[in-house]
Amino acid sequence: MSALTQAHPSDVLTLGETMVALRGSGPLKLGGSMDVSIAGAESNVAIGLARLGHATRWAGAVGDDEAGELVLRTLRAEGVDVSGATRDPDAPTGLILFEPRLPEVTRVHYYRAGSAGSRLTAAAVEGAFAAPGAPRVLHLTGITPALGPAALDACRRALELAREHGTTVCLDVNFRSRLWSAEESAAVMRSWIPYVDVLIASDDELPLCAPEEATPGEARALLARGVGEVVVKLGADGATAHTTDGELHVPARPVRAVDAVGAGDAFVAGYLSALLDGEDVTGRLDRAVTTGAFAVASHGDWEGAPTRAELGLLGAGPGTVIR
Repeated sequence: MSALTQAHPSDVLTLGETMVALRGSGPLKLGGSMDVSIAGAESNVAIGLARLGHATRWAGAVGDDEAGELVLRTLRAEGVDVSGATRDPDAPTGLILFEPRLPEVTRVHYYRAGSAGSRLTAAAVEGAFAAPGAPRVLHLTGITPALGPAALDACRRALELAREHGTTVCLDVNFRSRLWSAEESAAVMRSWIPYVDVLIASDDELPLCAPEEATPGEARALLARGVGEVVVKLGADGATAHTTDGELHVPARPVRAVDAVGAGDAFVAGYLSALLDGEDVTGRLDRAVTTGAFAVASHGDWEGAPTRAELGLLGAGPGTVIR
């Protein structure tokens, strides 16, 4: 694999697979046109943070192909540092198809077996950490380790390096049943918990991280194991943060939902942005549900992510025209 150059200090380092995304307008078997973009949980977060003014670096692998160039070009255009990325000449860039089947039901089809992203190496991660200035935050998801042994090793190495550099670790569980079983995910997630400072999960993902005997009461058990913050995403019901100081819930921001894909990643970007800004838990949750609302009110994985100047737009009344 060949690494890119010109690294810069970053607030957040994240790594994982970003794919070319094709979005249809209806059932895939009927054909028709498709919109071309990119998609990947970690790069969605990186873009969201970059739009909010934070220095972000994405360390992933793409194929040495035109699809990989689209991924890198898009991330660069969004202000994400791709100096930690690698090009794999022996594997293709992954592909994801979005198939809207009902107004509120979208089927997702992955073509990522044997992809460059699944072959991300620990050496590539070491190169990303070796860049000038250790990142303040390392963001991982439970998707990357499910891609294969190499990607799993890369994540483990990233956790070790984060500990060596005193980097805060954020883990979004992001369980994908099409990639691995709940049992496989739980084994990995539980082994990672000693490294995690901020855990973000939906309520049904918490059991994958906590000891089996902790059900119910997973959040308390995770705090007892050293996690600093356990943030539970509740979709339309908002979110709840658990810390040693107690529990805090905030409702979701009301918006007209058009596409729920990418909402969780936007939530994470908002939460980490406020964390980097030194906001308290209330401020972190407020920004997280705000950025999440922007995502569900927009089509695409990351396209609707707000800039910092746009965060207040959700308070505008219906029919508002800004001139």
